[in-house]
Amino acid sequence: MTFLMRVFALLVNALCLPLHLMDAVGLYQIYKRIFPFCLYRISVTYNKKMYDKKKELFRSLSEFKKPGAQLTLLEIGCGTGANFEFYPPGCKVICTDPNPHFHKYLKRCMDDNSHLSYERFLVASGEDMGSVEDDSVDAVVCTLVLCSVNSIAQTLREAHRILRPGGAFFFMEHVVADPSSWAYFFQHVLQPIWYYFGDGCEVTRDTWKHLESAGFSELKIRHIEAPLIFVIKPHIVGYAVK
Repeated sequence: MTFLMRVFALLVNALCLPLHLMDAVGLYQIYKRIFPFCLYRISVTYNKKMYDKKKELFRSLSEFKKPGAQLTLLEIGCGTGANFEFYPPGCKVICTDPNPHFHKYLKRCMDDNSHLSYERFLVASGEDMGSVEDDSVDAVVCTLVLCSVNSIAQTLREAHRILRPGGAFFFMEHVVADPSSWAYFFQHVLQPIWYYFGDGCEVTRDTWKHLESAGFSELKIRHIEAPLIFVIKPHIVGYAVK
């Protein structure tokens, strides 16, 4: 199956040649203006299908609030703000995303979730959040983001740096499937075109291995099968404590 997988992946890669050329000459940047609209529509469907899973995950956020203080949370790759409805009332949110074109949809979601307070929106990648101080937030949230960052390890180092001691990194990410499955086969075959459709998204990442070696004091992680299209069905969900 490995040989066939490589052959079909090469064929798909060849079909993506026009996209490769567009990326090389900078025309792909146009899609980054359109992508926030696409993600906004996708996020609505994703939240409906993953509502119970997200509610269960973020129920633990309040456990990391300092006594008598406001919970301060930073979200990496906040996108359209699809997670806001799951955050506890009174939570102070710092939003980050490398794509400034999300701001329109983000503002709409902020207005719809007045139970939260919003400190600022930073145009920044997960690998470089230098404007955020060390040990300054109670929780960092990252959902469907580690699939597209340039460096998972560096993103986790940044999350660890800005978390206060005892704070937690919350995650919900799609990951590579079991190598013996057809899902694994098609993840690798479709990856070249999925990369462009998902604005850099890679469905072949073993993200849990990076979490296990990121230096957190405690890691609570579950592998689940999400009620989604087979390419992104395998998920990991949980949190890691600094």
